[in-house]
Amino acid sequence: QVQLVESGGGLVQAGDSLRLSCAASGRTFTTNVMGWFRQAPGKEREFVAAINASGSRTSYADSVKGRFAISRDNAKNTVHVQMNNLKPDDTAVYFCAVDLNRRVSISLRPVDYDYWGQGTQVTVSS
Repeated sequence: QVQLVESGGGLVQAGDSLRLSCAASGRTFTTNVMGWFRQAPGKEREFVAAINASGSRTSYADSVKGRFAISRDNAKNTVHVQMNNLKPDDTAVYFCAVDLNRRVSISLRPVDYDYWGQGTQVTVSS
């Protein structure tokens, strides 16, 4: 059974940092794009960041460029996102996801991702 489990969320103040982690089990995803999405109350799920299988290519939403950094450890079947200079607008549930159909190119569309974690809450107070 495939599972993606996120961790690292919490309540922080504006300007603080958090590092989210996603651990995959049940199969390895070393040949797949992995990504992070978020969903705030009343809003659609939106792309945050993604990384290709080798880790050589990354993509970020404009709203997080320069503040967030995605990375992966294929030996541990994990993906992380370092979030710096957090803002109240970053408040959301953050999900990790796996795209089974892509290894190099990166899709920004949630519909293209096949496996999802349950999410971890990030709340940024002003």
